[in-house]
Amino acid sequence: MAKTSPAAFVRQVRQEVAKVTWPSRKETMITTAMVFVMAVVMALFFLLVDQVLAFGIQAVLGLGG
Repeated sequence: MAKTSPAAFVRQVRQEVAKVTWPSRKETMITTAMVFVMAVVMALFFLLVDQVLAFGIQAVLGLGG
């Protein structure tokens, strides 16, 4: 395998970065908001599942509290 000089490597990296389609500021903000919303939805879902399982385990073991 041929070795690439540091200068050639930097050139290749710049060429590849130029090919990238970067998201707009609006797209980035919308995607970020969607991530936060999904994190909250998943947190609430797992809270609900945890509470249901805790209730079920307490009922089975007779640890009514």
